[in-house]
Amino acid sequence: MNILEYENYQEKKSHGSESFPYITYPCSIPLDFERVPAHWHDETEIIYIKKGCGLITVDLEEYPVQEGSILLILPGQVHSIEQYLDYKMEYINIIFKLEMLLAKQTDICNSRYFTPLLDGTLRLTTHFTPGMPFYNEVAGCINAADEVCRTNPPAFQLVIKGQLFLLFSILISNCCETSASRKNQKSLEKMKRIIKYIETNYASKISIEEMADALDLSQSHFMKFFKNTMGTTFTEYLNDYRLTMASRLLISSEASILDIAAEVGFDNLSYFNRLFKKRFYVTPREYRKRFAG
Repeated sequence: MNILEYENYQEKKSHGSESFPYITYPCSIPLDFERVPAHWHDETEIIYIKKGCGLITVDLEEYPVQEGSILLILPGQVHSIEQYLDYKMEYINIIFKLEMLLAKQTDICNSRYFTPLLDGTLRLTTHFTPGMPFYNEVAGCINAADEVCRTNPPAFQLVIKGQLFLLFSILISNCCETSASRKNQKSLEKMKRIIKYIETNYASKISIEEMADALDLSQSHFMKFFKNTMGTTFTEYLNDYRLTMASRLLISSEASILDIAAEVGFDNLSYFNRLFKKRFYVTPREYRKRFAG
C-alpha cells in the first residue's frame, strides 16, 4: 500500500476514472488519520480547509492553515499534512491530472501555460487565505466544481473542466511565482527519490547504507542531509511512515496485528507495539477497536 492507495481508501464523492481523472473527497485529521506523510505524485492537488487548523508542508516550506485556506500543489511537489497540537481539521481534497486540460494537438495553451506547469518551469502561488487578492475568484471556481460533484447534473464534466480552465487563467494571470532556487531544487529532487524509494520498499529492510548508496552519498552525508531537510532522522521517518501504513491497515483490513506489523516492515511484534503506542497513545488492538467501522 503506497501513500495514494491509503488516501484513496476514503470514500470518493465524485467521479474519478481514466476518461475523467478528477477526484474529490472529504478528509478529517485526526479522525481519518493523524497525518499524511511527505509524498509526491504526478497529479495536481487542491486542499481546501473547511474547519479547524493544521500544518501543511509544500516543497520544504511549512504553511499553518485554518478555515478558508486553499493550497495548490502542482505535479511533483513534495507535501505533507499533519495535525497542529490537539486541533482538529476538516478539509476537501481534490486530485486531478493536469493532462485532462491539454489539447490533443499542441496549441498556445499547452505550450505557454500547461507544459511549463507540468515541467516545473512555471510556479504558482501555493497558499491562498481569505482577504488575499484573487482569493474569492479562486475559491469561487473550487466551490462551483464541488457543487457540481455534489449535485451531479447532466454534463457535469464540462462544468468541472470549465471551472478548472477559469481557475488556471486566474492563477497564471495573477499568481505566478519564481521557481525555487537551484540549490533547493536539488534538495527536493533528492527527497523525492528518497520518498519514492520508501514508498516502494518500506515493507522490506531498508538500511542507511542502502539509502546512501542509492543517492551516491556517504552515510554521514546522507544522515545529515535527511535531518537538515526533513527535521527528523531517517530511521524515525521510516518508522513513522510504517506506523502510518499500519494504522490504515488496522482500520481497513481484518488481518492480524502480527501480519500487519510484518506487512509494513516490522519483524518484531513487541517493538512494533511499543512504537505504535508511543505514536498513537493506544495499542494497535485498542486503535482498531476505536476506529474500525
